[in-house]
Amino acid sequence: MAAVAAAPGSIFCKQLLFSLLVLLLFCDACEKISLQVPSHLQADTLVGKANLKACLPSASLILSSDPDFRVLEDGSIYATRDLTLSSERKSFSILLSDSQKQDQKEIETVLEAREKKLPKKRLAKDTVLKRSKRRWAPIPCSLMENSLGPFPQHVQQVQSDAAQNYTIFYSISGPGVDKEPFNLFFIDKDTGDIFCTRSIDREQYEQFSLYAYATTADGYAPEYPLPLLFKVEDDNDNAPYFESKVTIFKVLENCRPGTSIGQVTAIDLDEPGTLHTRLKFRILQQIPDHPKHFSIHPDTGVITTISPLLDREKCDTYQLIMEVRDMAGQPFGLFNTGTITISLEDENDNPPCFTQNSYFAEVEENRIDVEILRMTVHDHDLPNTPYSKAIYKILQGNENGNFKISTDPNTNEAVLCVFKPLNYEVNRQVVLQIGVLNEVQFSKATNSQTPTMCTTTVTVTVKDSDEGPECHPPVKVIQSRDGFPIGKEILGYKALDPETHSGEGLRYKKIRDDGNWFEINEYTGDLRTIKVLDRESEFVRNDQYNVSVVAMDGDGRSCTGTLMVLIEDYNDHPPQIQRDLTICQQNSDFVILEPEDLDGPENGPPFQFFLDNSASELWTIESKDGRTAFLRQRQNLDYNYYPVPIQIKDRHGLTAKHVLSVRVCECTTPSECRMTLKGVRDLRPSNVILGRWAILAMVLGSALLLCILFTLFCVTVKRTVKKCFPDVAQQNLIVSNTEGPGEEVTEANIRLPTQTSNICDTSMCVGTLGGQGVKTQQNFEMIKGCYTLDSSKGGGPQTVECCQDGGQGVTDDSRCAYTEWHSFTQPRLGEKVYLCGQDEYKRSEDYVRSYDYEGKGSVAGSIGCCSDRQEEEGLEFLDHLEPKFRTLARTCVKK
Repeated sequence: MAAVAAAPGSIFCKQLLFSLLVLLLFCDACEKISLQVPSHLQADTLVGKANLKACLPSASLILSSDPDFRVLEDGSIYATRDLTLSSERKSFSILLSDSQKQDQKEIETVLEAREKKLPKKRLAKDTVLKRSKRRWAPIPCSLMENSLGPFPQHVQQVQSDAAQNYTIFYSISGPGVDKEPFNLFFIDKDTGDIFCTRSIDREQYEQFSLYAYATTADGYAPEYPLPLLFKVEDDNDNAPYFESKVTIFKVLENCRPGTSIGQVTAIDLDEPGTLHTRLKFRILQQIPDHPKHFSIHPDTGVITTISPLLDREKCDTYQLIMEVRDMAGQPFGLFNTGTITISLEDENDNPPCFTQNSYFAEVEENRIDVEILRMTVHDHDLPNTPYSKAIYKILQGNENGNFKISTDPNTNEAVLCVFKPLNYEVNRQVVLQIGVLNEVQFSKATNSQTPTMCTTTVTVTVKDSDEGPECHPPVKVIQSRDGFPIGKEILGYKALDPETHSGEGLRYKKIRDDGNWFEINEYTGDLRTIKVLDRESEFVRNDQYNVSVVAMDGDGRSCTGTLMVLIEDYNDHPPQIQRDLTICQQNSDFVILEPEDLDGPENGPPFQFFLDNSASELWTIESKDGRTAFLRQRQNLDYNYYPVPIQIKDRHGLTAKHVLSVRVCECTTPSECRMTLKGVRDLRPSNVILGRWAILAMVLGSALLLCILFTLFCVTVKRTVKKCFPDVAQQNLIVSNTEGPGEEVTEANIRLPTQTSNICDTSMCVGTLGGQGVKTQQNFEMIKGCYTLDSSKGGGPQTVECCQDGGQGVTDDSRCAYTEWHSFTQPRLGEKVYLCGQDEYKRSEDYVRSYDYEGKGSVAGSIGCCSDRQEEEGLEFLDHLEPKFRTLARTCVKK
């Protein structure tokens, strides 16, 4: 059975790969340090720690005399590479230097290799080891937070019962060994002693879960991995602190005692549920401190009021200096302080009051929308809030609605205005009673009574003024009849002077008469017609025609009135109907007649419909509801236009005669009918006048037709063009981007033409190559399957058919076949190739280039020697070709 021995102290571990052992021994300042280490050290392994501060506190330079070790500023010694101590002892020096004080110290460090146990060999008969069924039984272990050492500090020892028979090596893994934090724990692989290398902060690591392993020299594990739990015991090393640095609470003024204001919270990083985190709160000071208004619960931190005298108008902000202490508030506990701000919120506990008990104002009669008085109030509540903003009301004296009162949003003043004009002759003085309230309802404070509304009186004196004419009523209605003749007078608009109560001395002027139907008498205001009144006019709305009139006195004062003329309807418009109608015989054999009457309803429908005797043989007419009628065929008629004379009467017998043009068509809807007027007996006009655009369209159409005929003629023409050169281009000319190997071209297999080749037939002969290379210039044109050769020397244009019968005809896209095209290009290509070889070192660079050459373009402006040029000029470069072009020229000429 394995035994586990515990020792005080605990922290995170780091695995040292079965062989890491660190032992740190402190010595006196600058004296020799002895460290016990394993015989095998791995790179970046902590070897020990030296007390550098005790030797030279102001050391600015720390060096090691042995490059196999490095020393950090805190005195930690690490191996820089994997080491094996060949002897039992190894020593080196730590050099300390202070550059300012010119002081140097040296610490001698001795490393002693721990004795190794000779492994016990297994007997030959123990060929198979059986794993023990027993589990290791760990003893609970704890480490003290912030332990002072000395370090390495023994924590625990693990042992396996298998060590009685075999040599057992111990190792550990987990947080603090091979996981963060590294190098916190290590184990003596021979003895199983576990050590801690430094102090631990519980707030960072509360516990460590490790695993211990026991193995033999040949890697056999006789025991299962042993779980080890190292718990870090808390030390009261963290003072509590308030969660918020700035805390502001708000509470209404005049609140009741015991009202909860807020709760303060504090944080303690020590272990919860212990005395180290049991907090107590208290108020150290209140600013201002008199009288005392607040208290705090020592355990919960809830702040409440203890006084009913919180008045924002006296003090609107309080500050509380708070303390929080752990250890249940014991004097030896750790503590912190903070400041809490309590702001009092306003409520409407102060009514607004007028600054004066009475006010006086004056205003002229007939004035409107004029400010006559401003009144101020004072309110102790918070300005620019609903608790202090005033609302004014006129309580008495405004029964006629002559005044209105409002609040100036910027100054909170009352603004009294005249809303309707005052009449000096009716009332010369008005007394108003005005009250004021706040926007929100008054809240009764605990220390006061509900106030009454503050009121004041305003005496308004009305001043007399010379008034202008009055147009009363603003709209006057008169009646007339439809068709009222010209030159007749009707009663006009009348205005009065309020001073004399008469209309003497007033002048009238017409300012609106949309149809210009009337003229006005300047002195009496009566109207006289200058046009016949027409109820169906566009200026009449709902049988009403309006005329606006202005009345002015001698001083230029005026008023405006409207004269509304109601026009009585007269039956002066017979029924009208749409004359062009269509019957689609696929759907019906009738058409609906829907007449209209511009007169009013009393002079309109019901209508009566009558069919002329001449149309009764083909048609019948039937009234539907007095407003519409059906015009129906007596039998299926031919598709044509038919004139149908009818008569329509309104309810009072006013008759209108109409001749309908009815189109009988084969369609489903009238819009689909495309029947023309050919041979139709109807009322449609027979004269057709063509416009200039129609004439132009006809001319262009004729020209297009001629072009088509000319093209067809060219296609029928057939000519035979003989080849001047054999078809050698197919053997030597290849696609430009072909990069396969070709035959080598030499001068031995290239010959230049020496004889003249001609293109000849019975009708024409065009010379292409002369003995001296004389060129007969030709122009080439493609015309839908044909091309022409225009000779510049006699003969005129010649047309040659490039497509022949029977096989090599015109393709679908009207292009020539290759053989016909070759018959034209071969002589021209040979001619140009020959001319290119006449002059050396002139133009050959323009044609002979390597395949990937991307230099400048040709000075001739063409894409090659085979380009077809329409103009006769610009070919001088052919006389100056360089000899490099000859190789290409010779490839196009048959030997």
